Amino acid sequence: MKHILVSLLSFVALATTATHAANSSRPNIVFIFADDWGWGDLSCHGHPWLKTPNLDRLASEGTDFQQFNVLNPVCSPSRTALMTGHYPSLYCGHQQFAAPEQNHTRGMPDWLDPKAPTLPRFLKQAGYRTAHFGKWHLTNRNTQGAPKPAAYGYDEASVFNGGAEWPSADLHATAANTVAFIKASHGNPFFINAWLHESHTPHVPTAESMERWKHLDAQKQVYAAVITDGDNAVGKILDALKTAGVADNTIVMFSSDNGPESTAAKAGPKKRDLDANVTGYDTYYSSGETGGLRGRKRSLFEGGVRVPFIVRWPSHTPPDVKNNTTAFTAVDLLPTLCAAAGVTLPAEYRGDGENLLAAFEGKPIPRSGPIFWDWQGKSAEPDWWPRLAVREGDWKLAMTADGARFELHRLTEDRAEAKDVAKEHPDIVARLKKLALAWKATLPAKPNPECLSTQPSSVKRTKSETAPKDSAVTPKVRAKSFDRWDTNKDGILTLDEYKAAPRREVVQAAGLPQNASRRHARLGQTPAEPSTPPNDPVR
Repeated sequence: MKHILVSLLSFVALATTATHAANSSRPNIVFIFADDWGWGDLSCHGHPWLKTPNLDRLASEGTDFQQFNVLNPVCSPSRTALMTGHYPSLYCGHQQFAAPEQNHTRGMPDWLDPKAPTLPRFLKQAGYRTAHFGKWHLTNRNTQGAPKPAAYGYDEASVFNGGAEWPSADLHATAANTVAFIKASHGNPFFINAWLHESHTPHVPTAESMERWKHLDAQKQVYAAVITDGDNAVGKILDALKTAGVADNTIVMFSSDNGPESTAAKAGPKKRDLDANVTGYDTYYSSGETGGLRGRKRSLFEGGVRVPFIVRWPSHTPPDVKNNTTAFTAVDLLPTLCAAAGVTLPAEYRGDGENLLAAFEGKPIPRSGPIFWDWQGKSAEPDWWPRLAVREGDWKLAMTADGARFELHRLTEDRAEAKDVAKEHPDIVARLKKLALAWKATLPAKPNPECLSTQPSSVKRTKSETAPKDSAVTPKVRAKSFDRWDTNKDGILTLDEYKAAPRREVVQAAGLPQNASRRHARLGQTPAEPSTPPNDPVR
């Protein structure tokens, strides 16, 4: 009996040791995803006055992939590609998730399909502890009934910009939550999405960072301060990994969801963001840089979709290396990270990305297939006109949805996309145009009806505020009104822009009787205004 007990205890000890060894051999994964952080907004990328010492440290200890692209020039679809390894248009993710009325006029769902394959779910099924901290925006704060992060494979989450019923996290708490999760891992492999607010509006810099940059003019001071806050968050996470003794077995990545926000011509009043319950500075203070790339956020040119991507994985990723040859994209991360973690993807998974683990390890690896982009947002700015783009090898074709207008660039020779060489290479134009249009034809025309909210908005209206039954106001009419009221065409309807809108249009968009303005005027009043504009900013 004693012999049996000793043998059993020995077996348990061996099994425990084997499990611990297996866990310790699998790398932890931390993905730090910034918001509207331009390719040029790092001192290691040559910015003349911004200082990013922690990101510079990450780059010196890892590999800086200079040709990394996200697959959409705004927030939600860009994040969808990361989560699923699929082009966001496969889920009708053409623009950012907004209020249900706007989503439906755009032919979009109200949230990412929880049945979609996701990176956290694959890793969780393989024994990883999974967490998501910071920004979400895979639904919208005006949307009720959206699936919570657990439905996508997360063990723990604390987010802002989530669903209507969700509690909103402090937008400066992302690093602290990440650090706490690292400390609580106790040797188990973990995956963390740490999605920062910086450098999205409203800019809410800390007092300490503002003090550091007080010698700059107000516009530069605010932007430098929020970049410093984001860089400090990176530093806290790196320090926590070292303190926990897991830095050498952790893949740390830093990137951004799209290019930098366009800078407004003049400063406006501070704006309110209910997602994180904060008030901050507007887009006048968004002075991000693309590093000489053409276009910005909302553009399919490189300035809108080429973003920083730095990877540190000690003993695997070569340190202090700039990789300017690998065409890496957001959809490649799911198969690449699963390969790094030793996770075999299900046979039924058909992703759009490629396993580029060899590139992580410093080996040259050619991309086998083309890269596609689809954009259906506004086109007010000069560089917002492309609706489709395709890259094959060094060649990139940007075009309208029908292919009538196009530009061809060879990115290895013209990263700024300054010289259109379409006339010199009609055969390449024809081939790439055919590829792009054929790909577009495979995309679904309508979203999954299971991903549509059954309630039009989280805003609860009184009976007097409800449109009469014979009202002709439709969500499409409201959406067009919102676009007209957005006077600076920055994709954000501020409270001041809403107040400046013609009262008659406000009344119509609200679905009130058309004599409401006159009735209020006779009483010496104006119609009641909501505390925030009735649409959601372009994220």
